[in-house]
Amino acid sequence: MAATEPERAATRRRQLLWAGVLAVAGLVLLLVGLTVADGTAAWLEVAAAIVLLLVSYGLQHVARREALYRDDDRP
Repeated sequence: MAATEPERAATRRRQLLWAGVLAVAGLVLLLVGLTVADGTAAWLEVAAAIVLLLVSYGLQHVARREALYRDDDRP
């Protein structure tokens, strides 16, 4: 079952919103891990921040790829 254009646009917006939320959370964790935390906690926060930023990038890539390469021949 093919999704309609408004449904695809809403899904793309939702994916980009979650990507933005994950990116902000990753940047906050990175900032805290590099400035405030020390020892093992800092390394765990930095590792978690890197994972969040990579997931955010992947989500943005998927959303943009779907927008760029969608099949325009669908009714």
